[in-house]
Amino acid sequence: MRGGTVAVVGGSIAGCAFASAAVRAGAGEVVVLERTGGRLADRGVGLCVHDDRAAELVAAGALPAGIPAHRLERRRWVVRDAAAGAGGRLIWEQPFPFHSYHWGLLWRGLREAVPGVVDYRQGVAVEGVDAAGGAAGVRFAGGGRERFDLVVGADGYRSVVREAVSPGAAPHYAGYVCWRGNFDAALLEGLDGADSYPEAVTTVCFPGGSCVIYRIPGPDGPRVNWVLYAAPPAGAGLRFDDPTSFPPGALGEELAGHLGALLEREFPEYWGRALALTAPADTFVQPIYDLVTEPAAAGRLLLAGDAASVVRPHNTSGAAKALQDATAFGAAWAGAGSWEELVAAYQAARGGAGRELVALARRLGRAQVEETPVWARMSADEVAAWWQGQLAGAAGIGGQAMSS
Repeated sequence: MRGGTVAVVGGSIAGCAFASAAVRAGAGEVVVLERTGGRLADRGVGLCVHDDRAAELVAAGALPAGIPAHRLERRRWVVRDAAAGAGGRLIWEQPFPFHSYHWGLLWRGLREAVPGVVDYRQGVAVEGVDAAGGAAGVRFAGGGRERFDLVVGADGYRSVVREAVSPGAAPHYAGYVCWRGNFDAALLEGLDGADSYPEAVTTVCFPGGSCVIYRIPGPDGPRVNWVLYAAPPAGAGLRFDDPTSFPPGALGEELAGHLGALLEREFPEYWGRALALTAPADTFVQPIYDLVTEPAAAGRLLLAGDAASVVRPHNTSGAAKALQDATAFGAAWAGAGSWEELVAAYQAARGGAGRELVALARRLGRAQVEETPVWARMSADEVAAWWQGQLAGAAGIGGQAMSS
């Protein structure tokens, strides 16, 4: 099947991947509608992609070569223990075959790979979509309407396309948040007991939460990225209708003070001082949500990435899943003789893709934040068994292999 018009609502990671896939598949016209008028490359901080998922995506053409990435090999779980020194006590270590990315650099690589024939429009807000009469309509917030043969919802957590595919489906607040931040890795050189594990992820464990710390490439050199999960302080004024209630630089005294108290009270001295190096402008709070949307396609509408399913970050699978969605879209197009066959094939391939990821991430969140064990009393074998209990038969974190 060749020709036709495709609109992709959302121009970030999933949107760029779908636009490229549509052109490769033979679409006659592809339009990307991105509500943000500024530089998307300024968004976000770090993320990781499992080496096996990356290899599959590179082979499929969904992950362009040459995007800066930092190799990770192992994950070290540590607890505060004054007798063990400033870095804390290592309670367990596991293989961690991932590469880390800077969100902005990954997006930039995907954006540059989008073919020039794509009409990529920024500063265009979509108010709603519908599918009727053998086509799909897009309504714009500023007025006006356009019709396409197919509309892809790659518009993330607050997807307007999702509402048309699955009315009433909305992400659910998990009961805790994550503080996120990043800083120049060169600053670690000024700390006593400097980080000597650049190829490792360090997870700091404490009662009621955990914090994942790892290096990422940055626009101006390596950076240290961290994600700290814990319940927010009572009365912090958080809104739970937005994935980033307090954007970078807008934490406020109460949230900033709560974070500082956590670092001082629960963290090994070295890691507490390390995270304190983060500038306020590079620190923000993100409430944690999850959602499985079924179906992932209806009429002439498809959902992709976070619009289709919202997975807690513990699973380290978000970017890989978005690119896998685009890969499955291209494969569905190649085997379809009509738009109806394309939509049905995509639904069959990706309709249930988020279900297991969401379930696993919920187990990880429960074990690592909501119902934390007394890590300091556990042996390495006990921590390993605890980890396997969270997996509950899953192969591991980082997402699922693409079906052949």
